[in-house]
Amino acid sequence: MSKPFLLFQGPVATRSGYGDHSRDLLASLFKMDKYDIKVIPTRWGNTPQNQLNPQTEIGKKIIESVVTQVSKQPDVYIQVTVANEFRPIGKYNIGITAGVETTVSPKSFIDGCNLMDLIIVPSRFTKTTLENTSYDEKDKRTGQLIAQHKISKPIEVLHEGVELEKWQAPKKVDKFLEDIKTDFNYLVVGHWLQGDLGQDRKDIGMTIKTFCTVFKDIPKKDQPGLILKTSTAGFSVMDRENISKKIRDITKEFGDKCPSIYLLFGDLSENELANLYHHPKVKSMLSFTKGEGYGRPLCEFTLTGKPIIVSKWSGHTDFLPENSTVYIDGTLTDIHPSAANEFLLKEAKWFSVNYSVAAGKIFDVWKNYKSQLIKSANLKINTRKFFSLKRMDELFLDIMDRYVKVAKKVELNLPTINKL
Repeated sequence: MSKPFLLFQGPVATRSGYGDHSRDLLASLFKMDKYDIKVIPTRWGNTPQNQLNPQTEIGKKIIESVVTQVSKQPDVYIQVTVANEFRPIGKYNIGITAGVETTVSPKSFIDGCNLMDLIIVPSRFTKTTLENTSYDEKDKRTGQLIAQHKISKPIEVLHEGVELEKWQAPKKVDKFLEDIKTDFNYLVVGHWLQGDLGQDRKDIGMTIKTFCTVFKDIPKKDQPGLILKTSTAGFSVMDRENISKKIRDITKEFGDKCPSIYLLFGDLSENELANLYHHPKVKSMLSFTKGEGYGRPLCEFTLTGKPIIVSKWSGHTDFLPENSTVYIDGTLTDIHPSAANEFLLKEAKWFSVNYSVAAGKIFDVWKNYKSQLIKSANLKINTRKFFSLKRMDELFLDIMDRYVKVAKKVELNLPTINKL
């Protein structure tokens, strides 16, 4: 009995959130052992394509399954990308996307989703946003409503699982933070994207300014530090200098009172990131994000059991329980023209933290760290129980079994009939 032919297309070799998720999904599919799997790798912007290690089991399997084209129609086609790029080529087509980080999805996303048979997203926030987005088509002459465009295909939530062993505390502390002199540091992880001060999606500029405002009057020897693991579109020398200039422009008003800010620029391996998260000098993760489809670094960091200070809105609220997380209140605000693009629409809204509230939360974690550490201990327990890679495997198998009904080909070994 031959297995149904499954073609998987996604950025499987890239160092990106979509790349990490693609490899995890493929690992799940291989474990199911129900499909004849072939893989077509795609790029993901300018991110490095260096993540397929032939020395690992999953790396070897993916490499051995790579094809550049196929000669027959797949029974099942899975495409991992942004929704406007969805194209059905299989008998049954599944689109997997992180969706959007705002209150409104672009029409191109709605149209792309409706081309597929099933949509899989990582959070309830993304599912709700896609389902609630609609576009009215009106007669240009009369203005009367002709049609309303909404997603008509089913949407399932499948969280991005965390591989527990990979993100647990390393056996020995790496020396790459030796240059960081402060023993208490907040960690910010994320790309510094387009937008004026206070308008970029991760809101990194105002994170820096708020941090400096909170601790500028604390004696220098007692001040905590801020570690920025960030970059722009790439990892070039010019990109690093652009980031450094942005930091200098923000901190110059604080002069000698400015707390220590450290820039970690460039690509880090998963082992290096795990080491960074668990490093004894890193005490808390800090994020003023305006919106996340999921928030993978936040989920990875939960396994440290350290406090997470984060905006109270969007995808990461699925895996960050309110009683264990230092949430920052705020309001939904318009997307500034400096941050808007084809995916971040001007008519959409996203979350802006209340900076005064954020300042109080940051200070409280530093001042009352022991009690905050006790509160955040449940983050690790929650992720291990509900958001592990193993749990994702189980949920993915259930989704595939419920939706994918492919008739299996039966090979009949008939006896040979000799002519008389």
